[in-house]
Amino acid sequence: MGAWKEIVGESVAAQSQPRSIRNRILFIDVIHPTWMQQLQFLKSTLLEKVNTYLGEPLIQDIRFKLGKIAPPLPTLSKTDTWQREDLDEGTRKRIEGLLQKIEDGEVRRTLEDVLVKGAKLEQSRKK
Repeated sequence: MGAWKEIVGESVAAQSQPRSIRNRILFIDVIHPTWMQQLQFLKSTLLEKVNTYLGEPLIQDIRFKLGKIAPPLPTLSKTDTWQREDLDEGTRKRIEGLLQKIEDGEVRRTLEDVLVKGAKLEQSRKK
């Protein structure tokens, strides 16, 4: 669902939004009847694009319905300043203390990444 824009392109994604998947049918909300008709013409192409993205033919059909679509969620770009901020020494030590007893290296690195990003974001919000 989150990759809709990547799968169908910006112009189609601005006019439509996946609602749900049931029984291998993808239900799409569309904001205007004209767009609904256009997407109906593109149905086989969209179906192929979705299944190609998924890597296997998981979706058998697409159904369109008039409806409202939610505004896109803001995405974090690599240039967001909070990601470049350095953590203070105390926060770094607290994170290291939390990770100290985790023996699995991959789990420790993943959790450290999550904790550091969360701490940086929280730190930037306080400014």
